Amino acid sequence: MLKCFLAVFVLAAGAAHGSETDDLNALYAVPGAPLLWSPQGNVSQQAVALSTILQSADALGLRPDDYDAGLIATERNRLSSGAASAQDRAQFDSLLSRAAIRLVTHLHVGRIDPRAAGFELQESRPALDIPAIVRRIANAPHVDDEIAAIEPPFYHYALLKTALSRYRSLAQDASLTRLPDAGRRTLRGGDIYEGAPELRRLLTALGDLPVGASPPPELQQRLDPALVGALQNFQTRLGLTPDGSLGPQTFAALTIPLAQRIRQIELTLERWRWLPPFTTPPIIVNIPQFRLFAFRTLADRVADIMQMDVIVGQTYPRTRTPIFIGNLKRVIFRPFWDVPRSITVREMLPKMRADAAYLQRNNLDIVRGESDAGEVLSPTAAAIDELASGKARLRQRPGNDNALGLVKFIFPNPHNVYMHSTPAHELFANARRTFSHGCIRVSDPGALAAFVLKNAADPWDDARIAAAMQGPESMRVELQEPIRVMILYATVQATEAGPIQFFDDVYGHDRRLEGLLGLAPLHGTAAAR
Repeated sequence: MLKCFLAVFVLAAGAAHGSETDDLNALYAVPGAPLLWSPQGNVSQQAVALSTILQSADALGLRPDDYDAGLIATERNRLSSGAASAQDRAQFDSLLSRAAIRLVTHLHVGRIDPRAAGFELQESRPALDIPAIVRRIANAPHVDDEIAAIEPPFYHYALLKTALSRYRSLAQDASLTRLPDAGRRTLRGGDIYEGAPELRRLLTALGDLPVGASPPPELQQRLDPALVGALQNFQTRLGLTPDGSLGPQTFAALTIPLAQRIRQIELTLERWRWLPPFTTPPIIVNIPQFRLFAFRTLADRVADIMQMDVIVGQTYPRTRTPIFIGNLKRVIFRPFWDVPRSITVREMLPKMRADAAYLQRNNLDIVRGESDAGEVLSPTAAAIDELASGKARLRQRPGNDNALGLVKFIFPNPHNVYMHSTPAHELFANARRTFSHGCIRVSDPGALAAFVLKNAADPWDDARIAAAMQGPESMRVELQEPIRVMILYATVQATEAGPIQFFDDVYGHDRRLEGLLGLAPLHGTAAAR
C-alpha cells in the first residue's frame, strides 16, 4: 500500500528528481515495512527533531523552503493531534523522507554540481548510501549528531557556520550599516565625522572596536585613536589597505548590508561542501584572498599551515586563474619562460616589430621545437614571421628578470597554470593582487620550495635552495610523491582567532552561484566596490 502511494505522491510532487526518486524507491523497497517516521502510529521523536532541523535549515546556509519545511511542520502537527488516516501518515512519511534525502545530499556534496559553476573539482566527496543514512536518522537517539556527521569534516567549515549564526543575529538590526555619508574626501584620525557614534556602534557590533571604548564628549564626533584602530581592524579583515582612514572604499565596505555578508557566508559554505576530504596535506590557494596555505597535516588548523601572499590572474575572462585541483610533481629552478601564444601574438609581436632591440633587451629567444634544447633562431624578420605563423615559439631565458622569477612549481593541467616567483616584488604591496595572466605568483618562493622539497629524494636545505635559485643553469627536481594543489574560491573566511574576513568577488563567481542556486541578487554587493 505504502509503495503504491509513494509512487503516486512522488509523481504528483514533481520536486524529486533522478537520484532522489531512486533513493525514495530504495528506501521503501521492502513490502510491509513499518513507516519510518511513525512506526508505532505516532510521530516519532526523530521525525520531530528532523522537522525542527529542516525549519532551521538557514542556520546551515540552506533554505527551509527547499525541503518543504513549513508543510512538514503542518502535517506533523496534524498527525500529532490524532486526526489522521493511514494515507495521511504514509504521505507524511514520504514527504519527510524526501526532505531527508535532499538534506543529506545537499549537506554532503552541495546543492549543485561545481562544474556548472565552472569549478573543475573532479574529485568529489565519497558517495553515500543515502537510503541507509536516512534509515539511521529515523532510528537515531540524537538526530542532530547524525546530520552533523554528514557535513564536511573541516574545522573552518564549522567556524563559518558559527559566523553565519552571529551575522544573522546582527542583521536583525538593519540600521547598523546605515551610516551618514562621509562625502568624497577621505577622513583621517582627528577629523570630524558626524556619523562617528554610529560608526563606533557598528564596529563594536562587528568586533573591531572593544566594548566600552567610548571617547570623552569632546571627541564623540571625531575619528579618535580608538576608532582609527577599529577601522584598521576592519580594513585588515576585508583585505583593504589598513590605514585607519575613512575613504570612499572603506565607507562602501562598511555600508554593505549585513544580509549581503550572510549571502557570502552561505555561498562559501556551499563551496566547502564541494571539496573532497584531504587524503594528503594539500596546498590551497584562495583566489579572492590572494593567499596560499600549505598544510603540514590533514587538519585545517592555522598552527599546521604555512601561509603567504600570492598574485592571481587579472579579472578579464581570458586571464582569470581557473578553479581546479592538480598534483604538484616537480620544481624547476631558474626556469625558461615559454611565452603563451596569446601573449606572444597580442602583446609581444607588435613590440618586436617596432623595436629591433626588444628581443635582446628582454632576454627573449625565438625557438623551433618544444624542448629546452630547441634551435634558437637569429632575431631576423624571417624568424619573427615564423613566430607569427606559429612555426616557432617565444621563450625568455633564465635570470633575475625572467617573468617566472627563479623557481617554478609544476602541477600539470590543461590550463598551463603553475606557481612561480616573480621579479615584480613591488606588486605584493597592493591589497588587491589581480595582475597575472592566470598563473600564481608567490611572495616567498624560497619558503615554498623548502616546504615542497621535503618530498624530494635528496635533502634540500635553505642554502641548497638559494644556490639553485642563483645557479648557472636550469635544474629540475622531481618529487617522490605528488602534492595536491587546490585552487579555490571563497569570499569569506572565519578565522580561529575570531575575526571574520570578507573578500571582494573579484571574478564574479558569487554572482554566478547565486543564479545557479536560484537566489535573487542582493543590492550593495562586495563585488561592486
